[in-house]
Amino acid sequence: MNDLKNLKTEEYFLSMGPQHPSTHGVLRLILKLDGEIVTGATPDIGYLHRGLEKIAENRAYIQIIPFTDRLDYLSSMSGNLAFVLTVEKLAGIAPPPRAEYIRVIMAELNRLASHLIWLGTFSLDLGAVTPFLYCFREREKILDLFEMITGSRLTYNYMRIGGVAADLSAQFIKDAAAFIQDFKFRVAEYEALLTQNPIFLARTKNVGIIKADKAIAYGLTGPMLRASGISRDNRRDFPYAIYDKLSFDIPAGTVGDCWDRYAVRVREMRESAKIVEQALSGLPEGNFKTKVPLSLKPPAGESYAPVESPRGEIGFYLVSNGTAKPYRLKIRTPSFCNLSIISHVIKGWKVADVVAILGTFDVVLGEIDR
Repeated sequence: MNDLKNLKTEEYFLSMGPQHPSTHGVLRLILKLDGEIVTGATPDIGYLHRGLEKIAENRAYIQIIPFTDRLDYLSSMSGNLAFVLTVEKLAGIAPPPRAEYIRVIMAELNRLASHLIWLGTFSLDLGAVTPFLYCFREREKILDLFEMITGSRLTYNYMRIGGVAADLSAQFIKDAAAFIQDFKFRVAEYEALLTQNPIFLARTKNVGIIKADKAIAYGLTGPMLRASGISRDNRRDFPYAIYDKLSFDIPAGTVGDCWDRYAVRVREMRESAKIVEQALSGLPEGNFKTKVPLSLKPPAGESYAPVESPRGEIGFYLVSNGTAKPYRLKIRTPSFCNLSIISHVIKGWKVADVVAILGTFDVVLGEIDR
């Protein structure tokens, strides 16, 4: 017994990723462990770096749009929209009303698709296979809708400076409305499997708590911020497109734990369905794009237009010198800022909890590395 009392533990380092399935991309976490307890963590990024901001300085404005698809590739519409809004703000271009409605429909459908892939993979991380299959079932239907209009299922290149690339067909409007009606019942299915599941609660309740003051200090946005009790959403606080004409709620948590981050995203899916329903019913007739010169030369100046993506605030800071190419482009991506708090959050938790905590961050490495 005396020998056992004199035993000493030794800290060691564990490399989690960049091939680990629970890091959801080429993210490497260098965990400092004392047994099963995490005493320190360092995120190692940069494996996917492509230099998009520098590439953009050598492309015409219209040529940059496809690159924004490759940032948050699970929500390409948000990247498209943030960029074209920034250019329109700088050049003084106003898209027609129909285009504004279409943008909101596509952005919110993409939010649903993104949250579905998050919920499915997060539940799989915790050992629940059925929600994964259910979520991908609905996501496929959304991708069918996108393919009908854009021809693509992941990177859409759909938004245009002054509008959108193609109008919505009558079949799309009919199928989208039918999907939204069905989706309301599907969300209840997900919750029946997870929300009060004792195993799910044990893995998420009071785990990985982020207090409101820390969330603000680290610059968190989106569901990560709202789960900590801060009701901030660009769609309501800095409205763009037609969001100021629509009725929807901004879900927020109270504790800031993994369960709150789950609950906020599930409630957001219901709100996105409401938004799409309103936008479809109010879709006006008219043009889907205003005429814009192919070689657009915005006046010298700078602009920034934030958009509420599924992960938080994405925005493009654009500097023009009056030529057909931007002088400077800087991208503010939510996953990059949200990941900054990971070292603070997972200290003191076990290795198995790291999987749950990181899963609720919903990071996309394409917009972290850029």
